[in-house]
Amino acid sequence: MAQAKNGDKVRVHYTGTLEDGSIFDSSEKGADECSDDSCGCGGQAGAPMEFVIGEGHLIPKFEAAVIGLEPGQRVQVSIASEEAYGPRAEEMVAVIERSEIPGDINPEPGQQMEVILQDGSAMPVMVTEVTDTTVTLDANHPLAGQDLTFDIKLVEIL
Repeated sequence: MAQAKNGDKVRVHYTGTLEDGSIFDSSEKGADECSDDSCGCGGQAGAPMEFVIGEGHLIPKFEAAVIGLEPGQRVQVSIASEEAYGPRAEEMVAVIERSEIPGDINPEPGQQMEVILQDGSAMPVMVTEVTDTTVTLDANHPLAGQDLTFDIKLVEIL
């Protein structure tokens, strides 16, 4: 049977967990767990994830873990935060005056927003705290500073 190698287009199922064992993402979520796309599956709940090994669209250690697998085989890989989404950077957290938020937006903790930078590019941020006068925005990736473990099953090599 063929083994996955660099350059192969593959489909995998995966479940990602944090150090405490909680699941932060899974390709195997059922439709009943994702009625509004809040899981980020793009409407593909339960569908395997498809990617080309070596293109660099995923965490490199995740991609490397698939190399050598045959369809149906599983592997578990632990990825330190430095090799995943990096350490949390406190300089990526800003407290701004609530008056700087457009009046038609009512910020709430957990809400994702985009901030337009001076060069015109957009940066995604998460609202983490709201008071009567301030809003705290965090531009760190939600998994920054977290060590991750993935259980990966190679479904097929395309």
